Amino acid sequence: MDKPEKSAQGPNPVDRHVGLRIRMRRKELGISQERLAESIGLTFQQVQKYERAANRVSASKLWEMSRALSTNISYFYEGLGDVHEAPGSNLPRESMQDFLLTPEGIELAAVFPKIARGKVRRKILDLVRAMAGEPDAVES
Repeated sequence: MDKPEKSAQGPNPVDRHVGLRIRMRRKELGISQERLAESIGLTFQQVQKYERAANRVSASKLWEMSRALSTNISYFYEGLGDVHEAPGSNLPRESMQDFLLTPEGIELAAVFPKIARGKVRRKILDLVRAMAGEPDAVES
């Protein structure tokens, strides 16, 4: 497999985004790296490398992954837009992707939307901001 083009800051942002989307979909479906790898004829280490963008995913493997993960190819590119900044955030997209690649990040991203009450979500966000030493957001 091709190695991603690396800048001084790491892998290509598009490869990082695709890798993150692979991981997110796999986790969403509750599929292990081993099971995904087996279904597309790879080792779990190769799936790890794809998810971290240590290796670039070929078009044919992305096609196989889309079938194994019951999604379409465009899923892996959704939200790509401007690869340098995350929408509505002062954080670079890479920082958010790094967070989402952690076990805590992926779990938080999966569980937080399940909190039905908006006021509770807001209070949790306020708590996290306070713990991080961030200023309060302006209510919209």
